[in-house]
Amino acid sequence: MRMLVYSHDAYGLGNIRRMLAICEHLLQGIPELSILLLSGSPMLQGFRLPKGLDYIKLPCLNRGSSGEVAVKYLGMGVEETVRLRSQLILSAAINFQPDLFLVDKKPYGLKNELADTIHYFHHQLPQSKLVLLLRDILDSPEVTIADWRKNGYYTAIERFYHQVLIVGTPEVFDPVTEYQFCHVINRKTRYCGYMGRKPGLKSPKQIRNELQVSPEEKLILVTPGGGEDGYELVATYLAAINLLAEAHRYKSLIISGPEMPINQKQMLLELADKNPQVQVREFTDDLMSYIQAADTIVSMAGYNTVCEIICANKPAVIIPRSHPSKEQLIRAQRMAELGLFSVITPENLQPSTLQKALVNHLPVSPVNLNMEGLDKLKSYIALLLTQTSCERLFNYEKDHVLLPVP
Repeated sequence: MRMLVYSHDAYGLGNIRRMLAICEHLLQGIPELSILLLSGSPMLQGFRLPKGLDYIKLPCLNRGSSGEVAVKYLGMGVEETVRLRSQLILSAAINFQPDLFLVDKKPYGLKNELADTIHYFHHQLPQSKLVLLLRDILDSPEVTIADWRKNGYYTAIERFYHQVLIVGTPEVFDPVTEYQFCHVINRKTRYCGYMGRKPGLKSPKQIRNELQVSPEEKLILVTPGGGEDGYELVATYLAAINLLAEAHRYKSLIISGPEMPINQKQMLLELADKNPQVQVREFTDDLMSYIQAADTIVSMAGYNTVCEIICANKPAVIIPRSHPSKEQLIRAQRMAELGLFSVITPENLQPSTLQKALVNHLPVSPVNLNMEGLDKLKSYIALLLTQTSCERLFNYEKDHVLLPVP
């Protein structure tokens, strides 16, 4: 069985981390599955890839903090680059002939680059199943509804997609209601729950030994995701720990993110060099190991990091970004209402505020959310793949009727 996966990678590492976790889980649970991943993530080569997964690297597009799409590396215009990406995606679909196409986030892709491929499936591979994957929250209802209407996404789902899988729960956010899904789309929608995470590759003891954290010391992990807009969070944290009483009892690991601009990264390194209790690293493809080893987490409210914090049952101070979308802000506020962690909104982020949050008793994430998202995804996708295989076998036998030997 073959599966084509489109990852919407225009900002940060969240989408590619989520899609790789899904691909790995599907390959472990569905026999004889091959997955071809389409992605523009500049960090794709930095992740371990499981057997059965390969990828086509698309030219990078970057959404940036303003929300405007731009070409990240090539000396080409946006429309030229989108056209190139679109042709590469269509060529992959034609030659790979997948049984299922899993599309991340946008029914027609970034700047509608999937339109030709979607129509190819509809007319040339009608047995192949098209599945839209949505995280719990896209943006505010007002922005999302306007965007989906403008780009014809509601119509696309009604006409072309077989299923919509949401890796979230309506207890936190209900896209069916919030984004005004019609009856037809509602019938196609399945809630899978949040994506639980396996333990990291290293034990907490190994990580703490590696970082030279003694049993008497507390380890604080700071992670601003991909890091493109993470400078303020990390700089505020470095100022906050200077206000801590007995600051020598706290060690800090900052994973700045590979997308942080070079000049900002250099400034952070200079600040961190003034404190021997602080270590800075750019990237890890095993963040879960460090989360498990930490006593407290300071992070943004990205989908993956939040899921990892909840699975590790760790206290956390969450500082969501509020632009270019409200996704993180909404997630942080809804989950804080459930008592999962402490939240500081961007407008209230000050060293003194963060210092107080770190020394106060932080809530520990009770694992009372549905965290079975990966297993549910696997069940729904396995069923759709089986249906596709049966339909293709039926059509083949119908078109190749065996005549009796005279």
